[in-house]
Amino acid sequence: MNHNYIFDVDGTLTPSRGTIDPNFAKEFLQFANTHRVFLVTGSDKPKTVEQIGTEIYNACMQVFNCSGNDVYYGEKNLYTNDWVLPTSAHDWLSIQLRGSAYPIRAGKHFENRTGMCNFSVVGRGANQEQRKDYFRYDCESKEREKIAQQFNLLFPKLQADVGGETGIDIFKKGCNKGQILKNFSNPETIKFYGDRTDPAGNDYSIACLLDTHQVFAVDDWEHTQELLKNE
Repeated sequence: MNHNYIFDVDGTLTPSRGTIDPNFAKEFLQFANTHRVFLVTGSDKPKTVEQIGTEIYNACMQVFNCSGNDVYYGEKNLYTNDWVLPTSAHDWLSIQLRGSAYPIRAGKHFENRTGMCNFSVVGRGANQEQRKDYFRYDCESKEREKIAQQFNLLFPKLQADVGGETGIDIFKKGCNKGQILKNFSNPETIKFYGDRTDPAGNDYSIACLLDTHQVFAVDDWEHTQELLKNE
């Protein structure tokens, strides 16, 4: 069987918001040149290229940026979703921001991307130390999971999923990462690698549509690197 390999980027191929390890980059590029590789990420194209490099980006069959709302084959844009976050949802999230007990604020808290919005309590300008600190806080408080759950109850036509170490990805219902599976005529050929395949995570919308043997829940990029040695 010719498999289709789908990879999340942040936390799966790279450290959170960081760049790919140079040695792993060489290994993964070789893998992409000899296998059918697809990427799916909540980030936009410029951030994805910054993380993995142009060579890997262009070696992939397709890259589903912004959770599949901005799709590329190399430099060619194949699809764009022009949805934007409604004002009512923005206002509600702003209230959650003001009510958060986490003390640090760094940069903007809303980042509009193609077909989606990323919300962050700590802020998009947080450095790596601040991001790690918020992630530890969130692991204990479950703040993002609670915000996402409340949001999904209040805005049933929208969807909020926890993504990465600090953010919540928000989009029109059905326009999450799971939407990319419609591009594959035979889902049984898919092997999916992601770090947030738990029900609150932004990889779950793919994982829940596949059989368990097709889903590889990874701890970090080094875990992915180790798993690919068996492929």
